Amino acid sequence: MAKQKACKKCRTIYEGVKCPKCGSIEAVDNFKGKVAILNTEESEIAKNLEIKEKGIYATRLR
Repeated sequence: MAKQKACKKCRTIYEGVKCPKCGSIEAVDNFKGKVAILNTEESEIAKNLEIKEKGIYATRLR
């Protein structure tokens, strides 16, 4: 299993070379907390983290 990374620009958690959502190659493999956003319109966490699409995100990057 490959190590998961979090994108520095959009916080998306992914495996691979570049972010599937924004295409950035800037990532960290040391992040804290995961959150799965299913409904961005009703989620308070999505509003606080400024997330516009559903997916799995890191809450804090290091």
